[in-house]
Amino acid sequence: MPRLPSCSWPWPTLVGLVLCVFLQTGHAATPISDPAAFLQQTESLRLKDHPQFVQMLEQIHREAPRVTSGEQWHLRYLDAWETMFQGDYGKSETQLHDVIDHSGDVDLTAKASALLLSNLAANRRYEEAFALANRLATGVSEIKDPQTRFTVLINLSQMLDLAGQTDLAIKYARMMENVVPPGETLCRPLSLQAAALSNGKRLTSSSPELQRAIDTCVAARQPVIANAMWLVLSSLYLDEDQPAKAMALLDRIAPSILINHYYPHMLSAQVQRAQAYEKLHHDSDARKAALVAVAMGRPGDISEWLKEAYEVLYRIEKKRSNTASTLSYYEHYVAQDKGYLNDISARTLAYEVTQQHMLVQKLETERLSKQNNILRLQQALDIKAVETSRLYNGLMLMVLVSIVFWLYRLKRSQLRFKKLSYHDGLTGILNHQHFISEADRVLHLLEKKLGSACLISIDLDHFKQVNDTHGHAMGDAVLRHTVAICQQQLRPTDLFGRLGGEEFAILLLECSRDQSMAIADRIRMTIETTPVDGDGCIVSFSVSVGLASTDRSGYVLQRLCREADAALYRAKRTGRNRVIADTENGSLVEA
Repeated sequence: MPRLPSCSWPWPTLVGLVLCVFLQTGHAATPISDPAAFLQQTESLRLKDHPQFVQMLEQIHREAPRVTSGEQWHLRYLDAWETMFQGDYGKSETQLHDVIDHSGDVDLTAKASALLLSNLAANRRYEEAFALANRLATGVSEIKDPQTRFTVLINLSQMLDLAGQTDLAIKYARMMENVVPPGETLCRPLSLQAAALSNGKRLTSSSPELQRAIDTCVAARQPVIANAMWLVLSSLYLDEDQPAKAMALLDRIAPSILINHYYPHMLSAQVQRAQAYEKLHHDSDARKAALVAVAMGRPGDISEWLKEAYEVLYRIEKKRSNTASTLSYYEHYVAQDKGYLNDISARTLAYEVTQQHMLVQKLETERLSKQNNILRLQQALDIKAVETSRLYNGLMLMVLVSIVFWLYRLKRSQLRFKKLSYHDGLTGILNHQHFISEADRVLHLLEKKLGSACLISIDLDHFKQVNDTHGHAMGDAVLRHTVAICQQQLRPTDLFGRLGGEEFAILLLECSRDQSMAIADRIRMTIETTPVDGDGCIVSFSVSVGLASTDRSGYVLQRLCREADAALYRAKRTGRNRVIADTENGSLVEA
């Protein structure tokens, strides 16, 4: 059953708190006499009055009135929507697939598929999302129900905007203006156009498109969408160096953001507040606001908002000459910036791959169509054997040339994409082959200037037991968790790769043996004290670490690997969950 959104938000105004409580408790529940009408009314309140939407969902679950099969599937769709609104994308995906695969309702299936687009994008499964978007775009003209078509167009516009296709995103948003169903307004079409223009860097704070979207959504009483537009305006104020205007606007919309408790809006508003304080030279307030924003981030989150929060902290600590804090926040900022840029690249690449797949399908359709035309021509021109033969041979030659040409282009594209695949698909770090080649190259360069480096070999203890006991999904979560912890301790110049299975390697450049031992032991202790929590199951695990340095083993990668592996095996044999390194006299030392 969906939970009521919490009112916890770092904005201690009595009026905002009272308003939040009022909107969550002020609606008197009346008994449900018509479940179908009740569900329609509930759906209409999703963004217009989200607290009331949640209350009505709880009411129908609590009273459990007698409903038809179609009404039951409608309720499951609304549950999936609320689950996704609260940020539980995994559970929401399962619920949406259940509706798509088993409801048997064409319109409900289309709406659930459209919502699944946003879910897949939130989980960075862009290739699946764009493939689904293409299927929905192909069938949108066949959708008869106005509300369903409106919903599908919303999500198509958002997906094209995510892919950086600004003009296509605006095109779908404008199509919505011509199919606004009863009970809807121009709020969503205009807000999607403004969002696409903003992401395409085509808006200013005085742009009429943005002001029209704001006025329309406020008049339509769509607070969640209106808040999104206000936050776009606030961001533009900051870009135009008008922090006082941005701060006044953030203060004005804070109670509404508090009431609706939409996580992206809460985080975005907090980061913008930190940026505005900094531009107003209120460094202490800026630092507090940025720290709140960072605390709101979830483990493994990569976003432009967190990048900007760390950037504020970095600049403030640098101004205060706090070297350690400056370096720490800068490393977080670089990691967020790199992750954010990688995410944009992943979206673009996924979009291009999906377009290539569509091109192949189109080619196959055209080939079959041409073959059918050839057969029809053969039957019609039997009395003209010579002409028919010539025509047939000519058309076949055209088809073969077309196939060879397009297959050549497809193969060339596939080879180009393959060259880009240097990262491990599960964890996102360097794969085995690319790590080895990069490490070998870097060591050759390091040897010329007599620098120092250490190779760390990491292996998860009893990983097979995790897979056997909790399943491979939990095993994958443990691997990603391990990578995230290691990345927190590494510098941008260090190399980090997955050698296979549960084995990882790190090459620390310009790092002494003692410093490397300290880093390795911090990684080990952090992993030991930070279990993985997934699906109600908490899994604790540990790692064994072996270390070899260029001071002891030289700059040949193969020897470094042997020495690090030997130390790793000693750590395994002597009880696991420890760091062991070679010493200069050939013995081993434990951290």
